[in-house]
Amino acid sequence: MPRIDVAIPNYNYGRFLRGCVESVQNQDVADLRILIIDNASTDDSAIIAREIAASDPRVELCLNTINLGAHASFNRAIDWAESDYFTIVCSDDWLPMGSLRKSVSALDRYPDANLVFGETMFIEDGKSLDHARGTMTSTEQYITGGDFLYSFCETGRSPVRGPMTVVRTAVQKRLGYYRPDLPHTDDMEMWMRFAAAGAVVKLDDVQSIVRIHGANQSAILQNVHHWNVESEAAFEAFFRDHGASLADADLMLRKARRSLSDRAYWCAVSHFLRGDPGVRELINYAIRLHPMSALLPPIGYLWRRPDLISRVKQLFGGRRIADATGSI
Repeated sequence: MPRIDVAIPNYNYGRFLRGCVESVQNQDVADLRILIIDNASTDDSAIIAREIAASDPRVELCLNTINLGAHASFNRAIDWAESDYFTIVCSDDWLPMGSLRKSVSALDRYPDANLVFGETMFIEDGKSLDHARGTMTSTEQYITGGDFLYSFCETGRSPVRGPMTVVRTAVQKRLGYYRPDLPHTDDMEMWMRFAAAGAVVKLDDVQSIVRIHGANQSAILQNVHHWNVESEAAFEAFFRDHGASLADADLMLRKARRSLSDRAYWCAVSHFLRGDPGVRELINYAIRLHPMSALLPPIGYLWRRPDLISRVKQLFGGRRIADATGSI
């Protein structure tokens, strides 16, 4: 049986599809299967997919005749998977050589770990991928599920800084499908489910490469307030359903809300000092989640940041300070 199944959902990314599939085909993993799921693309994606499958027996196709939405593709992939390990690679992304081998090897070494993730390299569309290679170091970190889940709640965001993880297929099937009601943070909620189910492994290597272009799903969210709202929805959904039976579920949900509130507060300060719009929206959101922030600034949030000094200098220097989600 193949060691890993790789699903590649696609919609109108024919210009990226061949390169994405080739980056998977060229992985140094002895046995793998690939499923291209095309969601009724209107470009030449289906033609390209058929050409790829005709030349490689490892490639299977699921070519939808109507657009069923992204979550239908993700969940179709879960139904299809049957190997030891499983991952979803977006068709506009690319895997550096050795990415899958390192992930599979890590899960082999830690039988109680169900998920492995690494670093993500972001490059602008049109830039050459020739230099985009993983470091392929041997450094890895074993993280208990409880600590991994705590890191979500402590920061109010996912510690996985990209769209890709490799998971144990049997556990994925047990945990179920991605939630269509979380269009932007469905992966975050899924990874919290994995945290509740067992340990994870973090690799210091570049596991995937993400192209930045105007059609990225994350590009639809325009500012930090939208990201906060979507992240809050993921926390609420997880602790209402899969995480409801955890012993300290209420405490962790309160911590997550507080983290989102604190981030919104300091983003409002940053926006105000730069003269950017959205200050009132951010402050109202912060107070809704943590009413005391109307009286006492959440200084603790800044003290917990490892880059405190540089952030404060940038903040009061009026410079823009944001990560990939627009957050302070």
